[in-house]
Amino acid sequence: IRVLLVKLADRLHNMRTLSYIKSAEKRTSIARETMEIYAPLAERIGMQRMRDELEDLAFFELYPDARDSIVARLNFLREQGEELVPRIVEQLKRTLADEGIEAEVTGREKRAYSIWRKMQQQNVEFGQLFDIMAFRVNVDTVEDCYRALGIIHSHYRCVPGRFKDYISTPKRNGYQSIHTGVIGPEQRRIEIQIRTDDIHEVAELGVAAHWNYKEGDKHTHGAEFRWLRELVDILEHASGPDEFLEHTKMDLFQDQVFCFTPKGELVALPGGATPVDFAYEVHSEVGDACVGAKINGRIVPLRTQLRHGDQVEIITSGPGAPSPAWETFVVTGKARSRIRRFVRSKQRTEYVRLGEAILRKTFAEGGFNAPEPVLEGVLEEFGANTLEDLFAAVGEGLYTGSDVMRAVVPGPDATKQKGRKGRKIAPRKRAAQGSNGAAENPIPIRGLIPGMAVHYANCCHPLPGDRIIGIMTAGKGVTIHTIECETLESFHETPERWVDVAWDLGPDADQDHVGRLLMVVANERGSLANLSSVVAKNLGNINNLKITNRSKDFFEMSIDIEVKDAKHLNDIMAALRAVSAVSSVERAWD
Repeated sequence: IRVLLVKLADRLHNMRTLSYIKSAEKRTSIARETMEIYAPLAERIGMQRMRDELEDLAFFELYPDARDSIVARLNFLREQGEELVPRIVEQLKRTLADEGIEAEVTGREKRAYSIWRKMQQQNVEFGQLFDIMAFRVNVDTVEDCYRALGIIHSHYRCVPGRFKDYISTPKRNGYQSIHTGVIGPEQRRIEIQIRTDDIHEVAELGVAAHWNYKEGDKHTHGAEFRWLRELVDILEHASGPDEFLEHTKMDLFQDQVFCFTPKGELVALPGGATPVDFAYEVHSEVGDACVGAKINGRIVPLRTQLRHGDQVEIITSGPGAPSPAWETFVVTGKARSRIRRFVRSKQRTEYVRLGEAILRKTFAEGGFNAPEPVLEGVLEEFGANTLEDLFAAVGEGLYTGSDVMRAVVPGPDATKQKGRKGRKIAPRKRAAQGSNGAAENPIPIRGLIPGMAVHYANCCHPLPGDRIIGIMTAGKGVTIHTIECETLESFHETPERWVDVAWDLGPDADQDHVGRLLMVVANERGSLANLSSVVAKNLGNINNLKITNRSKDFFEMSIDIEVKDAKHLNDIMAALRAVSAVSSVERAWD
C-alpha cells in the first residue's frame, strides 16, 4: 500500500508540473495515462481528493477547449447568481438548526471534468444539466445523518432516482456517505451529501486515513478493511502491473447491485455482477467450489447478471476448481484474479506432465534413456532453471522432444541445430504405426480442463474411440485432431510437431465431449422437437444448434451434441436416421 501511495503522490507532482514539459505529445501521453490508470487507482483505494485533482489536471491537458467552454459557462452563471452558493449554504444550515441539528454545511460548483463527464454519459448539453452545484452536510453522528436526511426531504422535494445510501451499504472501496438530489432553496436543483466528520476524512483520504492498518491488527478482521485486504491479495498474485491495473479498474465507475445470502446477509457488488462474483465475494473457497447457483430459489446459469434484492444461493461440490470460461463474464477483480491464478497454476501442472511424457517417449523411440542428470546438463541451453521448467517448456510447445534429444545426443548436424527456439530443426521421423493408425507407445491423454495443455480441435471434434493425432502449437500445448482431419495436410511439412497420442479411457477420464453433426431436416411442424427428444432419449445433450441454410421444404443445420465417445455419437446418429423428418445426418469432420 505504501508503494501505491508513493506512486500516486509522484504522479500528482508530475501532473502539477506538466506544463514544464515542452513536448505536447509527451504531455498528452502522461495525461491520458493519468486519466486511465492513476485516477481510477486513487478511486480504488478511496482517495477522492487526490482522484479529483488528478482528473482535473488531466482534463486540462487532454480537452482544453471543452474545459474552457465549461469554465466560461460557470463564470457566466456565477455572475448571474452572485453569492448564490453562500445563500443556499446559509438556508440549509438554518433549516437544519431549526430542527435541532447543528451541522457544518459547505457548497461548491461541481468540477469542470465532473460536469463534462456527466454531459458525455447522459448525452446532454450544458444547459440541460440542473445539478451543477453540490453541498455537503457534516454532522456528529450517523444517527444525525439520517435525521438530517429526513429534515431535508421534508422541506425540499426529492428528485427521483438520486437518493443513494452508502452509509448502510458502503462502496467496495469503503466510501460512505448519503447522497440525495432535491429542488432546494430558491428552486435550484442541487446535490447534497450527508456524512459525519470521521466518514468525511475516510472519504477524502481513503486508505491514508487508516495509516495504523497493520497485518494482524484486530481491526483488520472487520468488514471495513476487507476491500483493502482483497486489493493487497490481487496485488500480490497478479502476473504483472497491467493485470493488477486491469483488476483495480474493473469495478470502478459502475453502479452497485445489492443482493442477499440465504441467511439475509447483504452483499454489495458492481453492476453486471454474476453468481460467480457473488460466490467469490462471500469467500474465495466458495467461489472455487461453485458448480451452480439459485437466484430467488430458481436454478440459473452462472453468467446470469444479478439484480437489486436478489437472494443468491451458491451450490458447491467438493474441493472444486474454477472454470477458465468464467473469466469471460465475471466483473470483480477478486473473481478474475482468483480464476487467473488457478489457470496459471493448473496450466503449468499439465504442461509439466505432458512435457515429461513427450520427452520420455521421444528418447525411448530413439533408443536412449533420459536420466535426470543428463537432462539437467542441458537446462541452461533451454533457459530452464529446473527440470520442471524444461518439461513445462516442452509441454507448452516452445520446444519439441527432438530439440531436447539433439541437445543431449548431438547428431552429425549438431553444430547447425544447437541453439534456442527458432533454430533450424531437422524433421524427426514419426513412430511407426500399425494398420489401425495407432503408435506403438502413444502418449495417453485424458479429458483435461479445456483450454489447458490439451485442446480438442474444433475442425473435427475428436471423440474417445476415434483414431487421433496431436499437433504441438507454441504456447498452447497439444491440439488433438482425428487422423482423418483434412487440417492435418497443412502440417505435412513440419513432422517434428506431430505427437502420437491415444485416449486414456480410465475410470477418472469419464467426461462429456462434443461431437458435431450435419443434418438435413424437413421444414415441418414439430421436427426440431422430435430431434431434441431423440437426442435426449439416447442420453445426449444438444450443446449448440445452427441453421446454415433454410428453404421452403428443408433446413440444413449443424448440431453440437455432448456425448461420451464416438460409439455414443454413432448410436444417436442411427436413432436420428430413423426419424421421418430427417433426410440425412452425417458427422462433421472439418
